Amino acid sequence: MNSFFHPTKTAALLLGVSAFAVTAWASEPTVVPEQPPFPAQGKITYVPRDSILEFKALPEYKEPDWVTEKFVKTGKLPPVAERLPKEPLVFKTGNMPDGIGVYGDTMRHVVGGRPEGWNYSAGQTQGWGGIDIEMFECLTRTAPLYQVEAKDVEPLPNLAKSWDWSEDGHKLTMHLIEGAKWSDGVPFSSEDVMFYWEDNVIDPNVSPLNGATPETFGEGTTLKAIDANTVEWTFKDAFPRQHLYSMAYGTFCPGPAHILKTKHPKYNKDMTYDQYKNGFPPEYMNTPVMGAWVPVEYRSDDIVVLRRNPYYWKVDEAGNQLPYLNEMHYKLSTWADRDVQAIAGSGDFSNLEQPENFVESLKRAAQDTAPARLAFGARLIGYNLHMNLSGNGWGEPDERAQAVRELNRNEDFRKAVTMAVDRKKIGESLVKGPFTAIYPGGLSSGTSFYDRQSTVYYPFDLEGAKALLEKVGLKDTDGNGFVNYPADKMGGKDVEIVLLVTSDYNTDKNLAEGVVGQMEQLGLRIVLNSLDGKQRDATNYAGKFDWMVHRNSAELSSVVQNTPQLAPTGPRTSWHHRVPESGQLDLLPYEQQLVDIVNKFIASNDNDERAQLMKDYQKVATTNVDTIGLTEYPGALIINKRFSNIPSGAPIFMFNWAEDTVIRERVFVAADKQGDYELFPEQLPGKPGENGPIN
Repeated sequence: MNSFFHPTKTAALLLGVSAFAVTAWASEPTVVPEQPPFPAQGKITYVPRDSILEFKALPEYKEPDWVTEKFVKTGKLPPVAERLPKEPLVFKTGNMPDGIGVYGDTMRHVVGGRPEGWNYSAGQTQGWGGIDIEMFECLTRTAPLYQVEAKDVEPLPNLAKSWDWSEDGHKLTMHLIEGAKWSDGVPFSSEDVMFYWEDNVIDPNVSPLNGATPETFGEGTTLKAIDANTVEWTFKDAFPRQHLYSMAYGTFCPGPAHILKTKHPKYNKDMTYDQYKNGFPPEYMNTPVMGAWVPVEYRSDDIVVLRRNPYYWKVDEAGNQLPYLNEMHYKLSTWADRDVQAIAGSGDFSNLEQPENFVESLKRAAQDTAPARLAFGARLIGYNLHMNLSGNGWGEPDERAQAVRELNRNEDFRKAVTMAVDRKKIGESLVKGPFTAIYPGGLSSGTSFYDRQSTVYYPFDLEGAKALLEKVGLKDTDGNGFVNYPADKMGGKDVEIVLLVTSDYNTDKNLAEGVVGQMEQLGLRIVLNSLDGKQRDATNYAGKFDWMVHRNSAELSSVVQNTPQLAPTGPRTSWHHRVPESGQLDLLPYEQQLVDIVNKFIASNDNDERAQLMKDYQKVATTNVDTIGLTEYPGALIINKRFSNIPSGAPIFMFNWAEDTVIRERVFVAADKQGDYELFPEQLPGKPGENGPIN
């Protein structure tokens, strides 16, 4: 065993645990156990970064025949060459698993979310399940990078076709795609970029979806427009290439300024910020997008339908304007039903991420008559228990909640909780077999930055955990099975902790119930606050929680995506430690260490140094129990066999979700496999705000 873990006085000091606590434990902190092998995992074919796409003009361009006949020849649309940029984004054939595609057909999704509206910039969800990913394009793109070797990884160009660093590395000039248009034909320009930055990200009254804040792009960072097709970033640090990842989904995806400005209080004094956020409800059809499909139909609790964007600015090497698929469906159901329908063939696409469905899905997919294929990736789905570590007012806690936060900020208390979690039992409660693995918290085991030797694990030890609670001053003084505060604190009441969880996913609810049961054995009374996804997110962002069950985001699975969220690097970056408006972060000493490590990582361009920094991060985070890992497992991509151009080994979640990873604008259905699923055949989106598509 590494000497770091020997139960000596030195180890006790290094771990921040008193000699009393160490000797009270039946087990010792150790390296996390090796994960069981998982033979069903798919293999990734790695390619050079520059083999995926490029920007260039082609000799000619093509589109579906019906678009030419019904819309161009009748004067409703300009010719396709005039609708495309001067140099469109071209996907290279060599990176397409099945090559150049054909037009037609529909991809049918099933989702458990519900759209609030189309104002992504102001924080409205479109219902998840890939709707926002296909509507909103971002400055850079990262999802396809799972297939690029780590030494070659840098975000792909997208709305920003290229960029140049100044000699001193403090300025980054971005060249936007020239001549691209929104789906209503209005030119895309730096005005859209600056509106998103100045009037959404920087405006303290607006919270964009997916949590973009000024700190996301570096403290003190500024952005200005040079001309219609150029913007310039200025950074405090030199060459912070890490911020290019923050310019991808989901933190720099501009909305249509020409539409959104009409309801923003800065440009319309009669409007409030609430009216701005909610001014484009789900019933508002044909909202302009830069993505491949446009919403044309919404039926409450039934379906969202999107049709092809006639101004989409990406093509294949044969000059075919993308996308190949004409229509996208989003059946509004439940997340569990998504898996069921994809396996049955009544849905076409699902991220199999709820392990309760794994065994049955594998059995069905193994049958010769199965309509869908199923491919597992690495163990990139993890769940953490987050404790609210803000001690100075985030979420306006009452006396009870403030007392819980003081406990959360106590290292011995956090260690008692993590030692009381039987992770093997929690994993097996979700699914039997070699799926789940012990996960103590910190970085995902599926990222290339993960180092097992740097991952400190406090094994399940209920008696040791109880001893630590007693050391903190928590004892069951009234004999009801739950520990009490000391008599001079909260009147000696039972310790009661409210656990926030989403009600949208069975896995989240099952994990939360497992935590409740295991904490009861420790002597902690846990009360569930189960909310739907929208309410849960709002409650999280508002800081109105004691603990929460949280599915890991991209920063833990890729490290290079949303990196500032690895620690409270700014007042609004961390999931579990933020500040009230105009407040200051009250960082614990280990949190300051994490912040320093993350900032060094962001500023570094040395791969060896970055790898070591993440080892340091992992050791500090897991030693001090920054979060309490619950379980970790692989996900599987379920997709109907009729679809082509699905890359091998595509993870359902790494840099982004699989809906972006598979590059849906390149996906097609061979002519002899196409089904009759289109609800609005040979129709295109209408004008913004008008009902439905036009034919």
